[in-house]
Amino acid sequence: MVKQLLVPAVAGLCVVSCAVREDSSPQGAEPHLSKIINTKTAETVSGQLLVKLNDVSDKSVSEMMALEGVEDVQPLFVSVPGKEEMERRFELDRWYVLGLSEGADETALARNLSALAAVRAVQYGLQYKRASDCITYPYFPSEEPAVKAAASVFNDPMLKDQWHYANTGDQSVAASAYKGADIDVQNVWSTLTAGDNSIIVAVIDEGVKYTHPDLVANMWTNPKETENGKDDDGNGYEDDIHGYNFVDNGPITWAEGAGKYIDSGHGTHCAGTIAAVNNNGVGVSGVAGGTGNSDGVKIMSCQIFSRNSGGSTIQTARAYKYAADNGASVISCSFGYNAGVIKSDGEYKRKCLAEYDALKYFEATKNNPVLDGGVAIFAAGNDATNYSAYPGALSDIISVSSFGPDYLPAYYTNYGPGCNIAAPGGEAYLNPWTPKSMVLSTLPSELNDGSDYGYMQGTSMACPHVSGIAALGLSYAKKLGKTFTLREFKNLLLAASNDMDPRIASGKKDYHSLANVQSIPMSSYRHKMGTGSIDAWKFMMNIEGIPCLIAESGKNQWLSLDAYFGTASKSLTFTEIEVSKEAESALGLAETPYIKYGKLWVHPTKCGSAKIKVNAIAGGDSLGGESSIGGMEISRTISIIVRSHVSENGGWL
Repeated sequence: MVKQLLVPAVAGLCVVSCAVREDSSPQGAEPHLSKIINTKTAETVSGQLLVKLNDVSDKSVSEMMALEGVEDVQPLFVSVPGKEEMERRFELDRWYVLGLSEGADETALARNLSALAAVRAVQYGLQYKRASDCITYPYFPSEEPAVKAAASVFNDPMLKDQWHYANTGDQSVAASAYKGADIDVQNVWSTLTAGDNSIIVAVIDEGVKYTHPDLVANMWTNPKETENGKDDDGNGYEDDIHGYNFVDNGPITWAEGAGKYIDSGHGTHCAGTIAAVNNNGVGVSGVAGGTGNSDGVKIMSCQIFSRNSGGSTIQTARAYKYAADNGASVISCSFGYNAGVIKSDGEYKRKCLAEYDALKYFEATKNNPVLDGGVAIFAAGNDATNYSAYPGALSDIISVSSFGPDYLPAYYTNYGPGCNIAAPGGEAYLNPWTPKSMVLSTLPSELNDGSDYGYMQGTSMACPHVSGIAALGLSYAKKLGKTFTLREFKNLLLAASNDMDPRIASGKKDYHSLANVQSIPMSSYRHKMGTGSIDAWKFMMNIEGIPCLIAESGKNQWLSLDAYFGTASKSLTFTEIEVSKEAESALGLAETPYIKYGKLWVHPTKCGSAKIKVNAIAGGDSLGGESSIGGMEISRTISIIVRSHVSENGGWL
């Protein structure tokens, strides 16, 4: 659906509404009813029940088949050869889906199922509902020839309009645009990595348009499957060339439906942020889209939304397992329950057990040489509520909040407990009123007035920025030969952030006069945007093991070198500072840096990131040699990040 920018609407996050409550029947007389972990409501899928058994046996299945109203009993999950031990470990083999006869009394059947000794849990299939209009705003490029975007290593012509990668403070984007309000990725691309085609990111969402001109080269392709109506690779799914459509159980779609029930392009937009093909002279750039040499990370499309349907427990749980079984290292999940429907990890685990089991299976699956598991990243939600929505709010899952080009929390974003980190999600209603302040990415032209690109906003758009950076981190760690546990990797990712509180304390929202936006006082967000805004460069430095110095753009300043040379650095003799032309340009150094009393003097003039090398002498004022006694030369690589602000503690997390 394409609309004019007329009235405020939260665009971008497909969230779900799921009423889940304990069974209200008396428990004293029938204790087995406690096995029914949620209740049949308007949000449940008619004719669908899920059952988890204590153990798997033909007798257990026969007992279920014998109950009145049951027509069919099938495993919830496809068992994949070679994965049986993992499936048993996470008890996925114990889940079954019951097909019910027409007119079956589902409530009575759930009670009868719970009375069976072999049954551990009965779960109604839940129908997640999208709470967003998913409105898109088409981008039509000028007919000028493609040229390299300013200050960029790539020639993608629309990169100059992707402020979320490199924010220069352009006031045509927003009068309150804030220099450096971005993910700090450009110098990562130019000096470290832009992706690795062995890393796969599964976009669990609407279907991704795998024929899109800016995505096709970075789409995952199942190497053992051909389009012939057969399951060539034996993974349980026919013709799953670029992923699978779990809504219709068939080919991936992206432009289905009509009227208010049409697809939105939401999945394609998220995919472009993660891995639109870079440096191909076409369209936009993706966070981990490579350098134009077939080296971008791969996108797997796991479709759980289509038209006005999808997003059920069955479809979502199966998508998690499919991603794990087919090589995905990251799942990007721009959906969730409405904030407040689930209020604790324990409640989620009890009431959404099928999904939770599948999610833990994904997290435990090793699909790359760097990690011992998979990284799950979710949108925090668009409820403007002071806590994250689930599943993102789970304490071991990454939940992403949103900020706009003004480096302030977006009006719609959830914040507070459960929200782990923030990323650009866009904000349409800043002054002047323009979609340029939203996130620009790929879209299906069939839904977007013929344009392959457009703007959307929401924590849905923030989430794939972090997913792309996670994929970049895996690419860089692989390049360096580094390995981490899943916990270590997530720790490094969440620590790769910049403090937003100084900006929140001094900033003020500048909304268009016609925007009907209820602005929350900025003080409400202080200390509630997780660890701060994601910084791609800092994440790569965390992977290398190099601490970062944070400098403020446009001023002279002294930076302590204690983190590199110890607290006695003021007593050392420093002999040389090596600054490459690339580093000088990246930081906009107005004067040559020097060191005095163990501190580095710099005057950067633009936001960016770079490494320089500092040499010193340990044990004397001069180096030892054949003819004299002296000290040993020591060299350290110093990482500097320049932002528009520096937190009170100097940027250290």
